[in-house]
Amino acid sequence: MTDTPHTPAAGPAPTAPASRGERLATWADGRLGVFSLAKANLRKIFPDHWSFMLGEVALYSFLIIILTGVYLTLFFEPSMSEVVYHGSYTPLHDIRMSAAYRSTLDISFDIRGGLLLRQLHHWAALVFIMAMLVHMMRVFFTGAFRKPRELNWLFGAGLLILGMFDGFMGYSLPDDLLSGTGIRFMEGAILSLPIVGTYLVMFLFGGEFPGTIIVPRLFTVHVLLIPGIMAALLVAHLILVFYHKHTQGFGPGRNNRNVVGMPLMPVYMAKAGGFFFLVTGILAVFSAIAQVNPIWSYGPYRPDQVTTDAQPDWYMGFSEGLIRIMPGWEINLWGHTLVLGVLIPLLIFPMILLVLWCYPFFEAWLTKDNREHHITERPRNNPSRTAFGAAWISEYALLLVGGGNDLFATHFHISLNAITWVCRIGFFVLPVLVFVITKRWCLGLQRRDREKVLHGRESGVILRKPHGEFVEIHEPLTQTDLYFHTAHEQPVPYELSPEVDEHGVRRRLPWSERLRARISRSYFGEGGQIPKPEAEEYRQLMAAHGHAEPERVPEGHH
Repeated sequence: MTDTPHTPAAGPAPTAPASRGERLATWADGRLGVFSLAKANLRKIFPDHWSFMLGEVALYSFLIIILTGVYLTLFFEPSMSEVVYHGSYTPLHDIRMSAAYRSTLDISFDIRGGLLLRQLHHWAALVFIMAMLVHMMRVFFTGAFRKPRELNWLFGAGLLILGMFDGFMGYSLPDDLLSGTGIRFMEGAILSLPIVGTYLVMFLFGGEFPGTIIVPRLFTVHVLLIPGIMAALLVAHLILVFYHKHTQGFGPGRNNRNVVGMPLMPVYMAKAGGFFFLVTGILAVFSAIAQVNPIWSYGPYRPDQVTTDAQPDWYMGFSEGLIRIMPGWEINLWGHTLVLGVLIPLLIFPMILLVLWCYPFFEAWLTKDNREHHITERPRNNPSRTAFGAAWISEYALLLVGGGNDLFATHFHISLNAITWVCRIGFFVLPVLVFVITKRWCLGLQRRDREKVLHGRESGVILRKPHGEFVEIHEPLTQTDLYFHTAHEQPVPYELSPEVDEHGVRRRLPWSERLRARISRSYFGEGGQIPKPEAEEYRQLMAAHGHAEPERVPEGHH
């Protein structure tokens, strides 16, 4: 019997063997699940607006700070032991100085690229804090801090405050005459604290000022503790942005349940990568052409000397301004001196920051709004909030001027006492004026939007009527423009419960409820906002102007 050969059935075509990268990716996916994670998140949609770049500038500046800081750490010697300088900078030859100051000079003049990276580190820190502040102002004025982003607002505030103090410690490390004056300023502020001030100074400096351990301690906090906390806050901040989704401006097709924008990969990642190199390049140009913190011009720190133009970096300038405009009051009680001229500014210093950082919780208490908000507001549509933010900025700017009153006096030939008194009076008057002016400005813009919706846009075409009157023809707005000007909500003022209940019994209303109702009326009542045009009012005016009624008219918020 002869066996008939068996023909195998046709199967799938053989595939090429997996490359080394594919095998590595498959191995990682089997243990980490990266494929499903990437598929779910790399196509996440992010809205696009130029103001969102402010947060990216802060993020990229922070990365540059870390990279340059690691390089500088390799050459910096955080020691206050005395040495005699014999380096490349001839004017300081044979001068006694600390090892920290000498190592900073060596970085600037003897390490290849050291001065460029020192200045890049300093410029990145200045831009980092500026970008964070402006980014938070954008969030504040657009109401992007509302639920569910209150916690992320606090993370951002924590990053800004930590960045300010870490920057102060950073420029204190070289132990030059300017930074030593700043540390002396800090010591005086701590000494003004009743009872505990002396003990805190002895603890920080390890004895009498300046001691021998303050620079090593500041170095440890500057490069390890605060950057570690900031990195953790930054990661938490980005995770919450990713989880809650980014806020977006209102417009056609956008609401609290969707996001209109581009996918994270590849569009957003490509733009972000390009923007990172752009920020790095601009900061490198600043570092190459604009000198910052030339410590060799100040010389090493000596307790018996002070720089004539000692000024902190701009973000700490308002604390200096508080000290300079405060009268030198003192109180002597039971043999002890209470230096109010320093203590009161030291207490006001955190209050200026906290009054802004706690505002979102005040507004949530005022409106009792527990809904989620993913659409930003135009600043004009919340006049009181916008006026409050503008008043805060004016106070901050005024204190910056007060902190540099000596430089303004010498450069503009103005009396130093006149500048100081203007800042003292302006500390109380300027925020009130800015609040009133900004609120009226916003109300005027609201009134202008209302007129534009009801009467249309000025066309520039002049029509002469039969009786000789000249009038300008107004063109009705498009549906997109109508939506843009009327889509925002207008909260109604909070009303108190009736003083007498249904049984004729007088209610006991707590003082907090009465306060909430009074503030709410000033925020959202008559004089706090301009009512949006109603649909019926819009129809009547369109008919009076002879325009065809649109398919969809704006609906006012009742």
